[in-house]
Amino acid sequence: MQHALKKQQGLTFISLVFVLALIGFFTLLILKIAPIYFDHSKVVNAIEALRQEPGIASLSKRDIESSLDKRFNMNYVNHIGVKDFVIVAQPGFVKVQLDYERVEKIFGNLSVLVEFHEGFEVGER
Repeated sequence: MQHALKKQQGLTFISLVFVLALIGFFTLLILKIAPIYFDHSKVVNAIEALRQEPGIASLSKRDIESSLDKRFNMNYVNHIGVKDFVIVAQPGFVKVQLDYERVEKIFGNLSVLVEFHEGFEVGER
């Protein structure tokens, strides 16, 4: 027997399909989750701009809600509204708190849940 058996190298068809399925799944996951974090960054920017607004501690609850609503409309924030905020406005003190979650359907009965907690306090109680 002069012929030596050569060792096979490379992917089989089944392993190639498995690798492509994994790549496809993670690509789908990224395409579904990335817009959630993009929207959340717009919410964080609006909250941060509100926190840095001069004289925020002297504004009323209605003024704070109006300011947040204008910022959300300007930045096309759709899933969060002023009604989702807990706003405590007292003379010299403001607390703005937002706790929300987003559920995004991936496919079939598989969904992803993302929770966010944002807020700030300004002034003395």
